[in-house]
Amino acid sequence: MVPRSDSHPVPGPEADQTPSRRGTMRRVLAVLGVVLVLIALWELYKVVGKAAGGVIPFTDIRLRPPPDDRSMPHVWDIVAAMFEPSRRGAAPLWTVLGSSALFTLREAFVGFVIGATVGFALAVLFVRSGLAERAFLPYVVASQTVPILAIAPMVVVWGGRIGFPQWLAVATIAAYLTFYPVTINTLRGLRSPAATATELMRSYAATDRQRLWKLQVPSALPYIFTALKISAAASVVGAIVGELPTGANAGLGRALLSYSQQFTAAPEKLYATVIFCGLAGALFVGLVTLVERRVVGPGGMPPIQTDRQSLLMMADAPGTTGVAA
Repeated sequence: MVPRSDSHPVPGPEADQTPSRRGTMRRVLAVLGVVLVLIALWELYKVVGKAAGGVIPFTDIRLRPPPDDRSMPHVWDIVAAMFEPSRRGAAPLWTVLGSSALFTLREAFVGFVIGATVGFALAVLFVRSGLAERAFLPYVVASQTVPILAIAPMVVVWGGRIGFPQWLAVATIAAYLTFYPVTINTLRGLRSPAATATELMRSYAATDRQRLWKLQVPSALPYIFTALKISAAASVVGAIVGELPTGANAGLGRALLSYSQQFTAAPEKLYATVIFCGLAGALFVGLVTLVERRVVGPGGMPPIQTDRQSLLMMADAPGTTGVAA
């Protein structure tokens, strides 16, 4: 006779993945819902505006932008233009914009890496030295008050004089927009560990480097990735703006300049370029989000423990100068 067991079966990994898949599906549906609402509002504005004669109902105030097809083409006309040749005998517009987006993303990625590295290094410096923070942090903040449109031409001119390739000058502009949020958020994250955990690490004679990499950086990961997602979008904006004064032969900035000159005859091309600019930024942010989920975890908290036993194991790691009795 087989004894009866009241124990419940342990759920397998498939059960753990089900809530995550449902959450992902809900987010995808939410994004699609927002897109459909925006399309409906766009078309509703055109219908109501044309019915009202291009003025705000019950007033004589003209609608801006006017609801005509030259200023606001239909959404389906924009989509159809993507599958038409960008010019006579050329490839379809979506392939041209796709290659331009990849070119811009490469520049944005280089600037993103440079800016994130500089921002992280500055945050570590400020945590280690209060004097450095008081001396340099005001200048870090002041750097973001200068319009990027004023800095971009100067970076391009200076880069040309010292022999920088155009793409590196554009990456420098992207890095300029990237480093600030990484610096500020990382600085806050490095100071986020509880005072008891910091004091316990010191009592175990952990070095400054061990406290940084085993306590402060893991605690700062949610702050760092929040800044990286902001910086990913900002780096794409910086790359596009940086391409405008360089006269580059590729990139979304070049496409914006070209199709803005054709806006009167073919406004669909400019709107399609704007859509690809948004998709490029969303793709970059999505990639950073995927890395965040692998490193930080779905709950948004880093895999760190600050209890006495785990910190003791950290302090006993190779390279520790000593352990308190």
